Amino acid sequence: MSGDVAGADPAPAVTTDADVLRGEIRDRSSVVIDARRPEDYKRSHIPTAVNLPLADLLYDDGPDRVAKIAGSLGIGDETRVVVYDNSFGALASRIAWTLEHIGHADVTLLDTTYAQWRSMGMDTDDAAPSVTPQVHSAAPDPGILATHEYLEKAVADRSDVVLVDNRERLNFLEQHIPGAISLPYRTLAGPDRILRGREDMRRLLANRGIGDDSEIITYCGSVGTLSGLAYYAMKSAGLSNIRLYVRSFKEWKSLQKPTASQADANYWDLSAE
Repeated sequence: MSGDVAGADPAPAVTTDADVLRGEIRDRSSVVIDARRPEDYKRSHIPTAVNLPLADLLYDDGPDRVAKIAGSLGIGDETRVVVYDNSFGALASRIAWTLEHIGHADVTLLDTTYAQWRSMGMDTDDAAPSVTPQVHSAAPDPGILATHEYLEKAVADRSDVVLVDNRERLNFLEQHIPGAISLPYRTLAGPDRILRGREDMRRLLANRGIGDDSEIITYCGSVGTLSGLAYYAMKSAGLSNIRLYVRSFKEWKSLQKPTASQADANYWDLSAE
């Protein structure tokens, strides 16, 4: 496994700049998804945004249901989609990944939170937009999903697999999946963006021994939000062989799979960097 990501391919666009989105709103060239709670959305939101609370999606995130939800929000197979939240990108990431999993290629995260959008003086609205329903197909991409069976076999059989725990560092030290390395979600953000810049992200990943020749499996506590953010963080650095263990540590423990801990951790083990 190489820790050098300097040779990574150019990163795909995983985030959309706020000024760019403002233009797309004006041109009606994208569908904007607000991942916050309905009461927050009704109070104010980005103009033209439709509301898809993550909890509603996770009630049943099977591909067929997700495709129907997408269609009901005016999203067809080729529609450009930008997702945002007010939770450092974690909720938005899980929705974006779910759309990507059903085969939707053109989906990105807004590079700021809603609070940052407002602080920049960008327009807001409190009215729900009119939506023209579309038909969205369901063509699941198994290459970005890790089940517990896949994870267990991949880690046991191959040396190029890097298992990444994106929970708080203390949670990792107390208990984690054997063989995992710690990459707390808080380390992924930039000073005023939900993700670090490309070069800075590459440096962070290299310091963790995560290289462009690795297959990366990310996980977090329960439903893949924090690890969804990590999924897009790694894509932003030019890495492409990434899977999300959606059911994460909650499922792993419920299946009574083996866990590891670092009982002798000291102060420095809590360091994010």
